[in-house]
Amino acid sequence: MTDEQTPLGELAIQTLAMPADTNPSGDIFGGWVLSQMDIAGGIVTRKTTRGRTVTVAVDAMSFYLPVAVGDTICCYVKQVKSGNTSITVSIEAWASRQYGGESLKVTEGLFTYVAVDQSGLPEMINKR
Repeated sequence: MTDEQTPLGELAIQTLAMPADTNPSGDIFGGWVLSQMDIAGGIVTRKTTRGRTVTVAVDAMSFYLPVAVGDTICCYVKQVKSGNTSITVSIEAWASRQYGGESLKVTEGLFTYVAVDQSGLPEMINKR
């Protein structure tokens, strides 16, 4: 993990980690965190392309710290690459601890989205 003290990118989503999202050890399930990150990426890429996007790849996921029930998860999205039909974004998930207010980067990854038309087929981003 890097020594970053502030998130990189646009705050796209924040949500509360709830007891229903825990794994058998009592921590928040990593798949739940990943899904929140994917939603955040979809929000930003949809806004960027002004249309529908779909997730086509998740690369380089790193989980640094556990997330606890009651933490507020904040997902920050930064565009790192844009092609004819695709956008790759870096997404960081930060947890604001329930008590004490400390905010820590808990997860990060690269997500690639493709712009699609009404039929679900890839569409040029600049056609929109």
